[in-house]
Amino acid sequence: MTESRIDFRKAKFLISAPDIAHLDQYLPGDIGVEIAFAGRSNAGKSSALNALTEQKSLARTSKTPGRTQLINVFELDADRRLVDLPGYGFAQVPLALKNKWQQALGEYLQKRACLSGVVVLMDIRHPLKDLDMQMIEWAVLSNIPVLALLTKADKLTQSIKMKTVNEVRKALADYGDKVQVEPFSSLKGTGKPKVLSVLNDWCHPAWLPEQQALREQAEQE
Repeated sequence: MTESRIDFRKAKFLISAPDIAHLDQYLPGDIGVEIAFAGRSNAGKSSALNALTEQKSLARTSKTPGRTQLINVFELDADRRLVDLPGYGFAQVPLALKNKWQQALGEYLQKRACLSGVVVLMDIRHPLKDLDMQMIEWAVLSNIPVLALLTKADKLTQSIKMKTVNEVRKALADYGDKVQVEPFSSLKGTGKPKVLSVLNDWCHPAWLPEQQALREQAEQE
């Protein structure tokens, strides 16, 4: 069965929330489908979201790492959302604040029932830092599929790019098909068709029809 294609260009800002508790007030975690984008504050997360949705300013980009400190939600349609999680690994914020955001990320991955996939973005020149690995492990342990996206691929030659991609795939091989690894460039469009294909699949999780049926039943009662 071929699933309907999602038009990611229709993404629009919905809400911002400081943590999962506030997010649950606006959007209960058992409604719809969410795909989360996570990464270090210099991984090019906002640029990737803008490139994938073909919108120049959907997600704000900043030259100051750590500027995005909220959970930002973008709506694709009535059932599907993209979620921009706070960047992690900032150098210029207090340790207590770092720990708070790190805890919020862990809670989101472990408790958000509508989460169908996580895109972990890493600068292809500096992949698999400790927090990247922790993010991937959190998702895998929560049975959430991961796309490890190696951003800024245009910064490397073709041979070095593929060498790095293969090294990262080897490093994550123990996770099997739970983790996919792809190169990406917001500037050149490298990897965009593959990423959109993965996101489209995640927009149609096996549990969505059952969830929709339960909601319709509840509305009729």
